[in-house]
Amino acid sequence: MLGCPGELQLKISVIMPAYNERATILEIISRVQAVDLPKEILVVDDGSRDGTRKILQDLTGPGLRIFFHERNRGKGAAIRTALPYVTGEILIIQDADLEYDPAEYPKLIAPITAGAADVVYGSRFLGRGRGSAGILHYAANRLLTAISNLFTGLRLTDMETCYKALRVDLVRRLELVSNSFEIEPEITAKAARLGARFREVPIHYAGRSYGEGKKIGLCDGIRALRTILRYGMPRARR
Repeated sequence: MLGCPGELQLKISVIMPAYNERATILEIISRVQAVDLPKEILVVDDGSRDGTRKILQDLTGPGLRIFFHERNRGKGAAIRTALPYVTGEILIIQDADLEYDPAEYPKLIAPITAGAADVVYGSRFLGRGRGSAGILHYAANRLLTAISNLFTGLRLTDMETCYKALRVDLVRRLELVSNSFEIEPEITAKAARLGARFREVPIHYAGRSYGEGKKIGLCDGIRALRTILRYGMPRARR
């Protein structure tokens, strides 16, 4: 069992992978900056070709750091690029679109700051989700979560959620290697194998369609399944 940080005002480090998000990048950064918590924001432009890179090149602000990939390498690679530069105690992963609301950070980190959890997932299926991602996307998420639970012994409702808050000292022990969206099951499986305490909290979700810019697809689901099988080990349910 990992140690507990106790009731502290901990600094959060927000890692934000961004790929072709010109329409939303300034708004989402502004929303994160507005959250009244000690924080830093590490944005990784993952080889954008739509003008996102140009916007970020001209952007400055307190606690804001920008990193650039010369080519698109994937969400996992973007997270791994920023991790060595994290200086906070709690890591939050934030997509660069507007599907997830940074105003929910206090709720997301509360179980960690209270010493009750090492990992907190914001569940779209416990909250009031909306949007147009589609029934197939919903079904795929639920299926991958169920398979992940089978291998980890967890009882998660939304393993594939973007909103993951983790103690940074735990993250540094995970030795992440994934380059794309399969980073989600890799984090889950490796943290579970270390005996991390998981919690879920309901979040609001404003899902977008593929026409609106959603990027995850069938191939990502297949890679996620392979990752579950690679890193997951069947365990007794908790």
